[in-house]
Amino acid sequence: MKIYTRTGDKGDTGLFGGTRVQKSDPRVMAYGDVDELNACLGVARAQQEIDADVQEMLEHIQKDLFAIGAQLADPAEKISERVVKAAVGDGDVERLEHWIDGLEARLPPLRRFILPGGSGAGSLLHFARTICRRAERAIVALGAGKVDPHLVIYINRLSDLLFVLARAVNHRTGRAETEW
Repeated sequence: MKIYTRTGDKGDTGLFGGTRVQKSDPRVMAYGDVDELNACLGVARAQQEIDADVQEMLEHIQKDLFAIGAQLADPAEKISERVVKAAVGDGDVERLEHWIDGLEARLPPLRRFILPGGSGAGSLLHFARTICRRAERAIVALGAGKVDPHLVIYINRLSDLLFVLARAVNHRTGRAETEW
């Protein structure tokens, strides 16, 4: 399979099902933001400060983000019916909440807002959180009924987890949080 097809040379791209849309289409923008988030998490995973448990969480999240991207590229919502790994549901959201609760139990309570930063990995996780929020806005902008509601819930909860993960990584590496 060749990496280039030349089919997008005029500024359009194909969605699942064969529909052609402009690369500036809101749906393409939404799954592009999800892809950017996935790449940012890959950079975070490459950092030395990431422990094995956080590595495992981030890898699982990256796979979930592929599923979300696939669903966003499928306006007819048929892929998740055929491909189990392309579905995101209640269990996935509950997993994120479980991770948040477990990480927060080992962190000092928040008393004020904190400035994003800390270790390299912690900073990247804060950055990933902002990309996640942008992806969330892009998904919500598609409109009610245009995407599986689980996607919005998952992305919303993921941004919370990324904030807690940034704090956890910084805490584990001994990097103090800067309060605002």
